[in-house]
Amino acid sequence: MTFSLVARCTETGMFGIAISSSSPAVSARCAYTRAGVGAVASQNVTDPRLGPLVLNHMQAGMTAEEAIEAMRKEARHLDYRQVLAVDRRGGTAIHSGGNALGIWAEAKAENVASGGNLLANKDVPAAIVAAFTASTGPLGDRLIAAMRAGLAAGGEAGPVHSAGMQLADKYAWPVADLRCDWTEDCPIESIAEAWEVYKPQLDAYVTRALDPRAAPSYGVPGDE
Repeated sequence: MTFSLVARCTETGMFGIAISSSSPAVSARCAYTRAGVGAVASQNVTDPRLGPLVLNHMQAGMTAEEAIEAMRKEARHLDYRQVLAVDRRGGTAIHSGGNALGIWAEAKAENVASGGNLLANKDVPAAIVAAFTASTGPLGDRLIAAMRAGLAAGGEAGPVHSAGMQLADKYAWPVADLRCDWTEDCPIESIAEAWEVYKPQLDAYVTRALDPRAAPSYGVPGDE
């Protein structure tokens, strides 16, 4: 019911994930990032415990591949799960259980991994990875481009209704966490529109968190 990618920016060290699904609120249940550690997508009959588990292993020094292998030894019902990971060095790993739903597939390269289930065809993750690898610019832009490429390659077998994008930089919180929890229109385009609004304000929100005295004006009615 989902297709996604996890990725690392080689220039900034930022991590990101973008994801879309026919199910509601997919990003709330499936997207995990941690600054300086990595990004994980836990999807297909989702177990929300798996994202933090894999991130904890990578924070302890494991590579993405080692963390996924450790997860296989510790977690239950993994035949039903699909988990993607990217680590601080750009290493990637994917677990896709044999009971993943419908047509499922995966693809990975250095700094990016993609997977999906209930897909229109097996080419979708490869299209996502290719688009991310070929793209340039801010990580959020590249994630959006990759998801659009996945949708253009067929996406899910049916319509998608939710999507999300999360970015982790140098801080204990995501610097961007954009979600469309349900729409009858295209949720990926909803996230893309939100990103265009949020992108020029991202640094200001970080500054306000770190030192409000140095923050720019809020730019809202009543702000003097």
